[in-house]
Amino acid sequence: MLEQLKVEVCQANLDLVGHGLVTLTWGNASGISNDRERVVIKPSGVSYDDMKPEHMVVVDLDGNVVEGDLRPSSDTPSHVLLYRNFEKIGGITHTHSSHASMFAQARVGIKCFGTTHADHFFGPVPITRPLTRQEVEIAYEANTGQVIVERFAEMDPLEMPAVLVAGHGPFAWGKNASDSVKNAVALEAVAEMAIGTMSIRRDAPALESYVLQKHYQRKHGADAYYGQETNGDSS
Repeated sequence: MLEQLKVEVCQANLDLVGHGLVTLTWGNASGISNDRERVVIKPSGVSYDDMKPEHMVVVDLDGNVVEGDLRPSSDTPSHVLLYRNFEKIGGITHTHSSHASMFAQARVGIKCFGTTHADHFFGPVPITRPLTRQEVEIAYEANTGQVIVERFAEMDPLEMPAVLVAGHGPFAWGKNASDSVKNAVALEAVAEMAIGTMSIRRDAPALESYVLQKHYQRKHGADAYYGQETNGDSS
C-alpha cells in the first residue's frame, strides 16, 4: 500500500538528518495520499541509521494504523489534524532544530528582517499560544495540532508554510513531504539569521512591506518569474 509514498516519506526523514535538523530521533516527516485518505509517517523512536521505506507506517485521518508493524510517530495526531484542516498541503515536517526551537522556547515569532526570509515566508513566522494544562493532559498531540490550526484562523498556510509551537518547536509543511523538509530547512536558516541580526542590532527594523511583497510574489505569486518553469529552483 502506497509504496512510492513510503519511499518519499522515508527519504524526507533521512533528509532531515542530512540537513542537520534532527538530534537523536527528534523529528518526523509525513506525506498524505493523493485521495487524502491515508497518511504515511515515520515510526516512533526508530534510529535514522536503520530506517527503510518498509518501516513507514500508514494511518488513516483519525490516526489509526492501517498498515505497518511499528508504532507511528507520537506526533501522528498533530499531523493528521493538520491534514484535515489544511486541505492543500501534502507533506508535514516537525523538528526540534536548534535556532527555530530557540524562538519557540522564547515564545517569540520570527520577524522578517530581510529578503531571504521573504523568499519563503510571507511575513513573520507565527508563534502559537501555549497549551493549557487540560490540553496537555488530555490529547496532548492532537491539541498541539489544534493550537496551530487556531493560530492560522486568519492566515493562509500556503503563504506561511511554518509555525512555532510555544515551548515546543517548529512545524513546516508543503506540497509534499520533500517540500515540507525544504521549508523546514529554510525556517531554520532564517531563524539563525534572525538571532544573528538581533545580536548585532536588538532593535533591527522589519523588512519594508513593499520589499517583502516583491520577493514573495516573484517566487510564489500568480505572475512569478523566479527560476525556471520546470522546477523554480534556479536563482
